[in-house]
Amino acid sequence: MLEVDQVVVCYGDIQALWDVSMKIEGRKVAALIGSNGAGKTTVLRTLSGMLKPKKGRVLLDGMDTAKIPAHRIVEMGVVLVPEGRRLFFDMTVRENLEMGGYINRARKQKSETLEWIHELFPRLKERDQQLAGTLSGGEQQMLAIARGLMSAPKWLLIDELSLGLAPFLVKNIYNTLEEINRSREMAILVVEQNIRLALKIADRGYVIENGRITTEGNGSDLLNNKEIKSAYLAMG
Repeated sequence: MLEVDQVVVCYGDIQALWDVSMKIEGRKVAALIGSNGAGKTTVLRTLSGMLKPKKGRVLLDGMDTAKIPAHRIVEMGVVLVPEGRRLFFDMTVRENLEMGGYINRARKQKSETLEWIHELFPRLKERDQQLAGTLSGGEQQMLAIARGLMSAPKWLLIDELSLGLAPFLVKNIYNTLEEINRSREMAILVVEQNIRLALKIADRGYVIENGRITTEGNGSDLLNNKEIKSAYLAMG
């Protein structure tokens, strides 16, 4: 289990998270939803070790990660697909994927993982020797997710999956995430503004507002919550 427990995070003198607690259970899908500036990305950076809490704990299978550097947390199975994709644009699709599989645990199964990724994202196989910077937005998002998968994660954290993508592409990528969770029993946390799609696949959902978790529950329950419909889905 990956867990944040009463976490406080600050950027200098500015407090960004206020006593945030949430859990990403193994083999489950979780969604963290909220408006721009609510603290969603800060939660992901804290979970992945890029930020360290001022107070509270981040627990990885019960182990406090306070003194563990971010690269070691990747080796322990927590992988972040960042907002904006952050690809190596001057490198090919294959080279980007190989960069994702550099840790020792992932190297042992690199060929098998690459074959699986080509099944998940056949477009990437077609674009194998194409420069990442010349891909479409949807293809770049596929590559960003696939690069994360090359690290053989136990927990896959995805920041703003649908940003800038056409709706049909977003739906296809969400279908693929469901397949990844089902076939590999991989835990996934999606941070997303497309709240309907995120909650539809989520076992557990969390709503963050102004750095605080204000609501949590089963994904389906939150999807049918009148207040959430009114505030985020324009269905009130």
